[in-house]
Amino acid sequence: MTNNAAADTMVHSAMRRALELAARGPATGVNPRVGCVILNAQGDTVAEGWHRGAGSTHAEVDALSYLAPGVAHGSTVVVTLEPCNHVGRTGPCTQALIEAGVARVIYSVTDPGERSRGGADRLRAAGIDVQGGLWSIDGEAFLGDWLVAARLRRPFVTLKWASSLDGRAAAADGSSRWITGPESRHDVHRRRAAADAILVGTGTVLADDPALTARGLKGEQLERQPVPVVLGRRELPASAALRSHPQQPLLFDGRDLPGLLADLHERGLRSVFIEGGPTVASAFVAAGLVDEYLVYLAPTLIGGPRLAITDIGVTGIDEQRRLSVHSLDRLGDDVLIVARPHTT
Repeated sequence: MTNNAAADTMVHSAMRRALELAARGPATGVNPRVGCVILNAQGDTVAEGWHRGAGSTHAEVDALSYLAPGVAHGSTVVVTLEPCNHVGRTGPCTQALIEAGVARVIYSVTDPGERSRGGADRLRAAGIDVQGGLWSIDGEAFLGDWLVAARLRRPFVTLKWASSLDGRAAAADGSSRWITGPESRHDVHRRRAAADAILVGTGTVLADDPALTARGLKGEQLERQPVPVVLGRRELPASAALRSHPQQPLLFDGRDLPGLLADLHERGLRSVFIEGGPTVASAFVAAGLVDEYLVYLAPTLIGGPRLAITDIGVTGIDEQRRLSVHSLDRLGDDVLIVARPHTT
């Protein structure tokens, strides 16, 4: 193996390790999960770091902190996201790398942030060799929801529904407990806990009185709870279960969905899990604001008018909302389809 080939292998291994380190950070909130590996001139790993959440040191600075002064001089820094170029709660990573005297920076994903981007250009201006796009497919997939939030200035929106094989979310009398089995319901609670917010309409609150909490197998509340968001203009009963939610509910009239999502983004919420009924679900679909669909299908037939999705603005077959299946999983007797909007 040539020296160049050996160096490339070490860099690729370092990026793989950086992604593993990034996964240790919190998967929710406004900050991305970032991992960093520093290699010396021989290609050996001399330091590792990752971002532990808002207000903590960024991955590059975290890795540098484990090195004595001067040790990072001439090193190669491998990081999952382009080093930031702005002052927030912490200083810019670009400045820290320049002051450390690193020779080369290799990153996976370009930072789309309005304030934080531009790090690569600043590093090049300081004489540092910079390469972007290494393992970009893996990096983009890893940072998927954060990238959507950063690029669109709104949370990543997941729409979930459970239905029979014939597309019904409830029986004719409105009853819907339970269409799917316990395995599917447990999966929903796991995904609730991974989201920053859970959203429903007032119709769901008044009809089902949901707690909107994330719960474990024994019904216990999980440590992390999404912020409940309710859309509608009807008053919620003082006895509503969600008023006892660990997080303060946010109430909106639901007339301006893009404005609602922008508001949630400003509050630091980067992912929204929609569990509203067909009216809320259809409104988000029609507005083109759904990034991911979770459809839990139960092997049963219900019939009747209670569809999971109603009018979404499709009048002809050429207007259909084409989706791409991301995954297909068996949960007990049910099937979970994860789909995303089709892109050409």
